[in-house]
Amino acid sequence: MELFAGMPVSDLERAKEWYSRLLGAEPSFLPNDVEAVWTLEDQRHVYVVKDDQRAGGGHLTLFVTDFDERTQAISRRDIEPTTDETYENGVRKVEYHDPDGNQLGIGGGPSEEA
Repeated sequence: MELFAGMPVSDLERAKEWYSRLLGAEPSFLPNDVEAVWTLEDQRHVYVVKDDQRAGGGHLTLFVTDFDERTQAISRRDIEPTTDETYENGVRKVEYHDPDGNQLGIGGGPSEEA
């Protein structure tokens, strides 16, 4: 399976800085002057694209096997989740909102505390 998921943003430079902190790396490549792409795993990418009309309307959730480690690392980079939920089955989900209001969730679990 391949993934190429995008988030529309109003300010590409601001988005590159924020997503680099969120994802823990600089963009993997810059295909043109309005996009920045992060490769999460082989053939799995998240990108931001300058699109003033749609900025803030993105919604994406990634499920990871290293939930606690990943979310703690994000906190160390000074980004805190806007929500933090634990579902009845022990699965956890946090949501982060970029400066435009796009929502990027990270899910995993069950939590180590469950």
